[in-house]
Amino acid sequence: MEEENRIALSKPEGQHCFACGTANPIGLNLQFYVRGDTVCTDITLEKVHEGWENMAHGGIVSTLLDEIMSWAVMYTKKSFFVTRKMRIKYIRPVLIGTPLTVKGRVTDASEPPKVGARGDLVDEQGRLLVRSVGEFVVVSNDQLSSVPEGMKQQMLSLFQQFK
Repeated sequence: MEEENRIALSKPEGQHCFACGTANPIGLNLQFYVRGDTVCTDITLEKVHEGWENMAHGGIVSTLLDEIMSWAVMYTKKSFFVTRKMRIKYIRPVLIGTPLTVKGRVTDASEPPKVGARGDLVDEQGRLLVRSVGEFVVVSNDQLSSVPEGMKQQMLSLFQQFK
C-alpha cells in the first residue's frame, strides 16, 4: 500500500499482546498507521499461521480484525475498552504469503459506553477477503483493577499522542 498520507502510530513497548506486543516472541508485532478515519496495518501471514493448506487459520484472521477494530476504537475514543462482541464474514480465502492490509474504523459512538466498529481485510489488489463488525465498551481506569498501574500509565500516555 502506498506510503503517502500515512500517520504512523506509536504503541506500548514490552507488552506480550499476541497481536501488537513487542515482547511476545511468537506474536504478530503489528505496526499501525492512520489514513483518514481508518487505522490500518499491513501483514503477510506465514506458514505458521496456516489452517488449511496455504490458507490462514480463521482464528488468526479474527485476531487481526479484533485488533484493528480495537486500535480504531482506542485511536478515536482515546480510552480503555473491551470487546463485547464481533461478527465475522469470511468472503474469500486468506492465502499464506500474500501481502494483506487490515483496516478498521469506528462506525457508531452514539450510545456511550458502546462503540461500534468495522474491520476489513483486503489483499494487495484491494479485494475484500473478510469483513467484521464489532461492539466495544469503553471502561474507566478504575474498572481495570487487574491491569498493572504501569501499563495503564503507558496507555494513557499513548492516548495523549493520538490526534
